[in-house]
Amino acid sequence: MSKLERWVLIFMKTRKIPMRSCVVTREKLPKGELVRVVRTPEGNVVVDVTGKANGRGAYLKRDLSVIDKAYSSKILNRILEVDVADSVYDELRKLV
Repeated sequence: MSKLERWVLIFMKTRKIPMRSCVVTREKLPKGELVRVVRTPEGNVVVDVTGKANGRGAYLKRDLSVIDKAYSSKILNRILEVDVADSVYDELRKLV
């Protein structure tokens, strides 16, 4: 192993994987395995596929049963502090 190869191995950083919690299951999962729902500053609720939209966000696991449980328990209404339309849940189901 050359001196350069050793230097690269020492200083090469491994990327941290951001972890987020699902609001339904309370599991900590990598951000990529979750879908974000956002209440925008204007008060609209949208599904944020980029994960970077401005506003108050909540993460859900990409699982149909989790989305159905969020719908039945109205947990997104409580967390986002606004009524979430059925169209948002339909969009979430299409993403899964």
